[in-house]
Order: sequence, then C-alpha cells, then structure tokens
Amino acid sequence: MGNGVKVTHILWNMLGLLFPLLVAAISIPNLIESIGLERFGFIALAWAAIGYASILDLGIGRAVTQKVASYIGANQHQCISPLVSTALTLTSIFSVISLFAVVVFLAAGLQEYIPREDVTNEELTWSIALLALAIPLQALSATYKGVNEAYLNFKGISVLRMLLGAANFGLPFIVSMYSQNLSLLIASLVVSRLAAFFVYRAFANKQMDEANLLRVFVFELSLVRELFTFSGWVTLSSIIGPFLVQVDRFFISILLSASAVTLYVIPYEVSVQSLVVVGAISSVAFPTISRLLTADRLQASAVFKRWLIIVIIGMAFVCGLLFWLMPYLLRLWVGQFVDDSSILVGQIMCVGVYLNAIGAMLYAWLHANGKTKITALAHCIELPIFVALLYFSIGQWGIVGAAIAWVIRVLLDTSLLSLATLSLAKQYNANSEDALDVS
Repeated sequence: MGNGVKVTHILWNMLGLLFPLLVAAISIPNLIESIGLERFGFIALAWAAIGYASILDLGIGRAVTQKVASYIGANQHQCISPLVSTALTLTSIFSVISLFAVVVFLAAGLQEYIPREDVTNEELTWSIALLALAIPLQALSATYKGVNEAYLNFKGISVLRMLLGAANFGLPFIVSMYSQNLSLLIASLVVSRLAAFFVYRAFANKQMDEANLLRVFVFELSLVRELFTFSGWVTLSSIIGPFLVQVDRFFISILLSASAVTLYVIPYEVSVQSLVVVGAISSVAFPTISRLLTADRLQASAVFKRWLIIVIIGMAFVCGLLFWLMPYLLRLWVGQFVDDSSILVGQIMCVGVYLNAIGAMLYAWLHANGKTKITALAHCIELPIFVALLYFSIGQWGIVGAAIAWVIRVLLDTSLLSLATLSLAKQYNANSEDALDVS
C-alpha cells in the first residue's frame, strides 16, 4: 500500500483539479458576455448550492473514506461492503428529506422574494426545482467518492473531475449560445451531476469487485453508530463548513445584488483556485495517513509533517506571486467585467488562501486521527463571528468588506486548528514517554 503520500496520486489529483480551471478560463468571460452579470450571478449561486449539498450526507462520505481506509489497513475487508451499503441508505434518506424541503419552499412562493431585475419568476422557480434534483445526486456521489478515495483510486476520480469540471463550466456556455433562459442553464448542471453519480458508483463498485468483496445490501444499526462515531461531529461541520464557504456570496446577493456576486466571485475564484495543489495533497494525505495510523503512528506523523512543510513554503511563493499578478490577470481575463474593487478583493483573498492552505493540511491530519469534534467546534466558534463580520463589512465596504471578513474567518480557523494540532502532539508525546517507562 506504500509508506507515504504518493506523488503520482497528487499529480492525478492536480490534473483533475486544474483541467476544469482551463475550461473555466475559456468559457466564463464568454458566458458572462452572453447571459449578463445577473444571470451569471445566479449560476454562481447554483454552483454554491450544489457545493453545499455535502450537508446532505452529514459527513458520511468522509466517514466512509476514513473507516474503509482503516479496514484496509487493518486487513478487515469483510467489514467494507456492509458499511458502504448502510452509508448509502442513510444518505438516500436525507436526500429525500431535502427534496421535500425544496417542494415546501416553492409551494410557499418564497422564491418571489429573491432580489432580481431581469430573471422572471417562472425561470427562477424552475431553476430551483431543477437544483433540488442536482443536490441529492451530489450528496450520493460523495459517498461513492469516499469509497474511491479509501482505495486510493485517484486516477479514476481525477478523470471524472476533469469531465465534470469541464461540463460544469462548458455546458452552461454551450446552452447560452442558444438560450439565456436560466432554467435551461441550470438543467445543464443537473445533467452533469447525474452522469457523475453513475460514474462514481461504477468506479466504487469496480474497486470492491477487484478486492473480491461480496457486495451486500444491508442496513445495520451497529454500523450507523460506527459511522456517526466519526461523522457525528463531521455532520455539524458538514452543515456549518459549506455555509462558511458559500455564505458570503448569498449575503452579497441579498445586501447588494446578483451582479455584485459576479464582481466578487470572479476574483474569489481566481485566488481560491490556487488551492488546487493543497487540495490534491490533503485529499491523498487523509486516506493514506488513516491507513498508516493503524500500523505506525510515528511514520504517519512524519509523513504529515513533511507535506505540511512543503505546503507552507510552496504556497507562500504561489500566493505572493498571485497577489502581485492579480491586477494583470483580471484585466487580461475579464477586464470588462471587473473594477478596482474586484482587484482588491482578489489580493485580499490571497492572504486568506495562504492561511487556508495550512488549515487544510491540519484539518486532514485531525480527521485522520478521528478528532472530528475539534474541527466541528472550531466551525461553531467561527459561524456567529463570520456572519456578524459579513453583515457589518458588506454594509461598510461592499464586496471588499466581504473579502476582509472571509480572511479574518480563515485566520481564526487556522489558528484554532493549529492549537488543536499542538495539543494532539503533546498528547502523543506523553503517551510515548509512558510507554517507554513501562518497558
């Protein structure tokens, strides 16, 4: 299984994350020009809503990765199939509940209160209804993705990411050449999520078949408890975490406008996408370290520290360069759709991205150790502070204020995770000294 984080896995992950960015770089300026700032703002909100769908699996997908990786490391392969089956059943239940909630939202006519200028009520209603189909597909895909990550099938995941990412940006652009109807643009996102769901499932089933596992369809309460032992606190993080990531653009749409969302999202995405390297490393590190911890805790710690140092040094260079290049990149890419405030947003975000890169590695380490309560409590602390900061800062400084609030939130998050990691290190050192004394 290997003794560390394989560079080939990271390279496949990076390829899967970078190719969609290339498609986005080509398609987004043309998409905005075709459908306008407001409709693109709603497309950006749709991407955010689909990203927020991770709350529906209540952290079960990440729990599946950790548990299956641990079973593989401990050679307990017979436990894998029942666990996966139980996890899928739970995710399906929560997905059905989410569909019902959207139906109630639409039946109450609440969509009529969403601020807009050119988008009709009929377009918006159909768009939300279609999103209700995409979100459960995303949640179920997360569980199957968890199986693939546990088996270190990063090549398969990356190929799918490339295709899904291309479809995520490319399909709306293709539709926009024939129609500006928002519901048709959203329908293209649903089609890509449906295809991704079936491919993730096929990949996961193939991994289990190659491991000679008998796939069973069961729902065991004991496995529910085992999943929620890990994911109980991840559930809370799964609700709050995506909210922390996406809430800024929803606040902007309510306090400012959908067009302002576009002015904010473009520099946000330019800066945040520099995290693809860290995302590639941390997503490989999580299952790899989970496996190593079952056999050699010291080696697992050494692997984590080595990659953390690489991230700290490497991202300092990347974020510094991006900060300097931000004005040139934005003006070259979408100059007619951004202004000086957008450039400042991007530069401010570079600071937060660097902090977030460090936090992502700490997050992976803590979760590999099963310390999900710590990250959940950190999110609970950040939530009210971030919401208050957003409301005040957007009111005072517009989209620049939103960027400032985001960076402060990320600084708080990374600080809390750093303190937790240091505390865990002291605990391990104390346990090692006790073991030496006994021997």
